Amino acid sequence: MQRILLFVYSIRAFLLFVGLELVAAWMLLNYNSRQGAVFLNSSGQFTGSILNTKDSFLEYFYLGSTNEALSEKNARLLKRLENLSPLGDTTFFELDSGFAHTFDFWSAKVINNSLHLHQNYLTLNKGKKQGIKVGMGVFNEQGVIGRVTGVSTNFATVISLLHTDLLVSSKIKHSGVIASTRWDGVDSKRAKLLYVPRHVEVEVGDTVVTSGFNATFPEGIHIGVIDAVNEGEETNYLDIGLEFSTDFSKLSYVYLVENSMRAELDTLTSKTNLLPNDGQ
Repeated sequence: MQRILLFVYSIRAFLLFVGLELVAAWMLLNYNSRQGAVFLNSSGQFTGSILNTKDSFLEYFYLGSTNEALSEKNARLLKRLENLSPLGDTTFFELDSGFAHTFDFWSAKVINNSLHLHQNYLTLNKGKKQGIKVGMGVFNEQGVIGRVTGVSTNFATVISLLHTDLLVSSKIKHSGVIASTRWDGVDSKRAKLLYVPRHVEVEVGDTVVTSGFNATFPEGIHIGVIDAVNEGEETNYLDIGLEFSTDFSKLSYVYLVENSMRAELDTLTSKTNLLPNDGQ
């Protein structure tokens, strides 16, 4: 034992150097969003393979809950299909094809997920080869999860809703009031609902969903439930607390959504922003 302690003491300078380097790297990646994203994307292929192997080993222990969730999802889909089937004496009108195919969907598996940083990310087991693109929205049966920020050949990096820089266009379901959801970096189960004027009537228990006002998510995907409403100090907006509908500690399979008209919408928006206001 004494020899071990003497050996450790003899390399104390080297151990101190390694420790300080690790702390510096952790602080750089945790508190600098750009460097963190670059690191995750550049190392995605290598770390993705390791994480995929680890996840395959752990997957066995979650098969029960995963299968149950999938079975419930299938049951709901079958019920919807039954309800949507036209009756014999019903006239059926075909929807415009452009509207019907606005959104396309993929599925993927979460193979890595951070929870306790200020800027959290996920890694998915699909990438460019499987059709995944930067900008796709990510969600599951419970609600919104995040947005794809980087892709390699077989893996994708997702900026989590548990990220202090991510804003999600939202609305209060019963009133249609538009707002934005942002995580404040405090509690992984709660966030803030921003930009709701003081005169708006908001109640604890109101459901918050995606607004559909941007090209990332369709309208109506759950985000959470309002659990606190206070008058904001020195501001014209209410201070609203929101409890996430998604349990980020138990993510397994997710869905990815792409707006097939996103490029056109972005082009139109950029052109509109360049035009002068009316009357000028």
